[in-house]
Amino acid sequence: MFDTLRRLVSDSVPGTPGAHSRVHPHDVRIAACALLVELACADGNFSDAEQRRIVDILQRHFGVDAAGAQVLLAEAAAANRDAVDHFVFTRQVVKEYDVAQRIVLAELMWQVVLADGDFDDQEAYLIRKLANLLELEPAFLSQARRKVE
Repeated sequence: MFDTLRRLVSDSVPGTPGAHSRVHPHDVRIAACALLVELACADGNFSDAEQRRIVDILQRHFGVDAAGAQVLLAEAAAANRDAVDHFVFTRQVVKEYDVAQRIVLAELMWQVVLADGDFDDQEAYLIRKLANLLELEPAFLSQARRKVE
């Protein structure tokens, strides 16, 4: 009975895909991908270029094939829609990634933001906010942007 109750509660926690998901509910890849999706949507347009960039990132950095990348992207988008705020994702990333891995994530975030060739105020605000929540110094964020450009 307690296991059933635990599954029911864990399936309803915002920002997690749930125990019946095809991807483990505490997979840090979902958290990282959800942040990328949020950045891609910050300007009100999730462009094809941004979506292709995220799929490419998932394949290159998370070692999944094209089908796996689509599953992760769908799970991350669903988790992102259910989340109350970004903290649920940034907390998990900070817990599981060291500083060097979070700097790489910042580079990936810049790749997504710049994928459509347009960088607006909403994206600028959100990337700074996420970097702060990821406990990255502003200098790391600037360095990550220079590396991508």
